Amino acid sequence: MVTADWTGVDPEWSRCIDVASTSAADEPGTVRRWHLLDNGAQLARRGLTPAGTLLCVHGNPTWSYLWRTLLAAGSDPAHPWRVVAVDQLDMGFSERTGTFRRLADRINDLGDLTAALGLDGPVVTVGHDWGGVISLGWALAHPQQLAGVVLTNTAVHQPPGSPIPPALRLALHPAVHRWGTTTSDTFLRVTHSLARPPLAEDVRSAFMAPYRGAGRRAGVGNFVADIPADASHPSFPALTRVAEGLRRLSVPALMLWGPRDPIFSDRYLKDLVSRLPHAKVHRFEGAGHLVAEDRDIAAPVFEWLAESGRDNGPEDGPAPHPLAPEPPMPEPSTPDPGTGLPPLWAPLTVLAAGPHAGDTAVAEMAADGSVARSLSWQELERNIAALAAGLKESGVRQGSRVSLMVPPGVDLTVVLYACLRLGAVVVVADAGLGTRGLNRAVKGATPDYVIGIDKALVAASVLGWPGRRISVRDLPAARRRVLAVETSLAALARRGATRSPEPGEVPDPGPDSPAAVLFTSGSTGPAKGVVYTHRQLAAMRDTVAATLAIRPGARLVAGFAPFALLGPALGAVSVTPAMDVTAPRTLTARALADAAAAIDATVVFASPAALRNVLATQGRLDGAGHEALGRVELLLSAGAPVPASLLAEVQRLLPRASLHTPYGMTEALPVTDTSLEQICAAEADAAAGTVAGAGNGVCVGRPVHGARVAVIPLDADGSAPGNRPVTEPGLAGEILVSAPHVKESYDRLWLTQRESVRTAGWHRTGDVGHFDAAGRLWVEGRLAHVVTAPGGVVTPVGAEQAIERLDAVGLAAVVGVGPAGTQAVVAVVETVPPLRRAGPAAPDLAGRVRDAARQAGVSVSAVLTVPSQPTDIRHNAKIDRARLSRWASAVLAGGRPGTP
Repeated sequence: MVTADWTGVDPEWSRCIDVASTSAADEPGTVRRWHLLDNGAQLARRGLTPAGTLLCVHGNPTWSYLWRTLLAAGSDPAHPWRVVAVDQLDMGFSERTGTFRRLADRINDLGDLTAALGLDGPVVTVGHDWGGVISLGWALAHPQQLAGVVLTNTAVHQPPGSPIPPALRLALHPAVHRWGTTTSDTFLRVTHSLARPPLAEDVRSAFMAPYRGAGRRAGVGNFVADIPADASHPSFPALTRVAEGLRRLSVPALMLWGPRDPIFSDRYLKDLVSRLPHAKVHRFEGAGHLVAEDRDIAAPVFEWLAESGRDNGPEDGPAPHPLAPEPPMPEPSTPDPGTGLPPLWAPLTVLAAGPHAGDTAVAEMAADGSVARSLSWQELERNIAALAAGLKESGVRQGSRVSLMVPPGVDLTVVLYACLRLGAVVVVADAGLGTRGLNRAVKGATPDYVIGIDKALVAASVLGWPGRRISVRDLPAARRRVLAVETSLAALARRGATRSPEPGEVPDPGPDSPAAVLFTSGSTGPAKGVVYTHRQLAAMRDTVAATLAIRPGARLVAGFAPFALLGPALGAVSVTPAMDVTAPRTLTARALADAAAAIDATVVFASPAALRNVLATQGRLDGAGHEALGRVELLLSAGAPVPASLLAEVQRLLPRASLHTPYGMTEALPVTDTSLEQICAAEADAAAGTVAGAGNGVCVGRPVHGARVAVIPLDADGSAPGNRPVTEPGLAGEILVSAPHVKESYDRLWLTQRESVRTAGWHRTGDVGHFDAAGRLWVEGRLAHVVTAPGGVVTPVGAEQAIERLDAVGLAAVVGVGPAGTQAVVAVVETVPPLRRAGPAAPDLAGRVRDAARQAGVSVSAVLTVPSQPTDIRHNAKIDRARLSRWASAVLAGGRPGTP
């Protein structure tokens, strides 16, 4: 036994064992001494029978200490598992052999150890870094014992022609290798510095403990030298055997990944997923190479073990495998009208072959108010077919991920539908996420292709986005080389137009094939990729059509990108106004009117921020502009709560329009719908108290066609821990939705997906709301923004609305400051006109804000003012309340206000 005081390690786990070696690196009869952290004896002493064994293998330059949280979790009587965390030979506190051990030797060494331990199944391997490869090598060699595999930041394949990561290239350089890995402890310190947040000093000291002195670091240097940089390396055949063997591995698999890893980036995760497509995958945004240190991986590992080991067999049948694959989540009881739905592009195809084939289908506006470009239905169909043929010839296949970095308009419409027809998965992460958010989203999605305008391709080059690059327009040869662009959409379309695909050459993708990864706005954390199938997109189309009575022939001004793309699927003529789509508040009344006039629009979609600017600039409209807007029959506004007062002003500008505010989210759009008249009626009911539950929030109406909505009641701590959906009036809780157009899953976010569907058959939205006695839903805010004050739970939206009705107040936010359960309620208001500096509100304003909030049933402790609220980029409307809460805490503690 090695005795030492290591934070987080029970001394009882530490043990040593002598193992007879059969490795080619050793002489026959050689015995090697291994150090382990093993809780097996502890479990036996407690009379606990483990469900199986986790065989944990560290990489370089860590040791078994990396797996201490798994050892602790496996020792819990509630879910006992034996955890054997090894120190590989020449590493940790195991023997320094004086030999150079290759990958094949290390896989063999691990087999010698498990044989000496008498380790029988079920065994789940857990690996990190090069320990991941070694653990998989053992797994492939021991199929009878193997029950599952867990991988954290590792790699089994280096793409041909692709250099190994820069950090490893440097460590391998002859001028650096020995000094950096063995003579000095630089390699260890650099690796430890990758932890996010930084390692505590006692943890860092424990990681360094086995490697003090150059004599104990030879294994560190040898591990680096054994990295197969190319096919000529002695360990390349062993690595290839492991990589190709994974394709035959059918046991349950879990991958937990830190994306901020300069060594094993997301491209290696993508390769692993391609080899183990059934694996559960979760990327911990912000975590890095040492993901087991950066995040709690023990909880998800044991949750996965419990779920995968659930008894799924018949009562009188044979017992299932201890890690049998998880059964599918039960379907919602709502009938699925998505069965047999025509594909998303079906209305477009019909119109292209009908009497309206020559009519305008899609257009985009120029800044001077003229139509910059347009296509008829026939031209649109022809262009889509030609580009699809060109993309196919360039290598785009069913399942290929294609990131579209193209502004809404003609080009985006054509390439989107071309990709969908090929069965490619379109990745839509727009510039509205901001540079950091966009970079994180694209890298996480790991596209095979990036199609973009110049600006996007420059970003791809500078930020190192994965994927082959295609420009929208033809570029000069020099420009193509600089941006590593292979071809252009224009060239592909020309090539595709010269050939007609053979019947069946491009089969329609299956209805349950993935069609798109759409990203959330990132207003409540890192933007999440949301996966939709073709069936779900078609169901979304039909739900929008049925709810809002949008029929083929409708004419749509799309001031919000998703609706510009949905237009052709609805058979609606669509035009994109002259605006910066990444900043909705740039839509002016003149631009809106010009777009409406260009197609004689009947429908307008614009976000609340866009509508505010339209109203602010309406003085520049001429008579023709007013006439064009006067012919609009339907206005849709969503993305954030839309006050009735704002809609009332819009109604005067669009006198004939029915004003609707659908409620939804990227994961389910729409969920409910309501109109200005219905909102006014609901607010009147709330004011009069004639309908139980009316008030305290934004009325978003009733569920849309085919959808069910319910809530899970809030607990006193502001969470919604239950799983019983209810619709009782006045009961606040997390909003749930069940509908055919709800998302398939979150992309490579297994834990997030698991949480979102933990109530079987429902998607948990993370929003908070309640029903009134008339069956209308009122949204009260986000679950993450609930304030837990001493007097009870406070949801923000009701009080915010009351404050926003005050003169000289624009946007308001209600946040909590202080420890959970005793939080003070703080109101942060944006004044009109805006103040120059943030800080405590003037006494008169503070008093009026407190009175308004009190009338909404909320007691405000402090009032702060800001020149402008921090809002999301995409909608310019969703306030970052978490950021405001941190800022308010600092200000109230005496800090300088600065900018929130």
